[in-house]
Amino acid sequence: MKRLFDILFSFIGLVILFPFFIVIALFIVIDSRGGVFYKQVRVGKGGNDFKLFKFRSMKTNADKGSLLTVGGNDSRITRIGLFIRKYKLDELPQLINVLIGDMSLVGPRPEVRRYVDLYNDLQKQVLTVKPGITDYASIEYSNENEILGKAENPEQVYINEIMPAKLKLNLKYIADQSFSTDLKILFKTIQKVASH
Repeated sequence: MKRLFDILFSFIGLVILFPFFIVIALFIVIDSRGGVFYKQVRVGKGGNDFKLFKFRSMKTNADKGSLLTVGGNDSRITRIGLFIRKYKLDELPQLINVLIGDMSLVGPRPEVRRYVDLYNDLQKQVLTVKPGITDYASIEYSNENEILGKAENPEQVYINEIMPAKLKLNLKYIADQSFSTDLKILFKTIQKVASH
């Protein structure tokens, strides 16, 4: 049921949003040098790596430094990048990941290997399900970049405070998975993005 819903929703979404994708792509190309998409290796179900698709919102090779972004003051973010990040438009290409089966619409957000290696045994349970575009943690920490932007040591705050809190929410989701829960999270995500 979940996989069928993911396939149908992601396919329909990609078809409907295709003209919008073209417009975003043009703005990205005009705004700064580099490709339209940003592909980053993340850790998925079973601890397997996959390439996550996003619209590029930062300067080329920006991830050679920190893997974390720290709000609107991050000089690596492009002008169009600020806009598409604000409204989570940079995340839309992940519908491709959903369609091909790397991800689900709802599930724990996939993390980079560097941080997954820090998980304890309990936290590693998030790797027993497919990662998703949105989850409880995405809603609760929609202002994560702003929090990190105010931190003296963003990575330390992420590792010691934000990441454990998000993983706790992910474990809550895993313990109470259902189609109705997924629909509730999708609805709350749309509400959160619309309120920005």
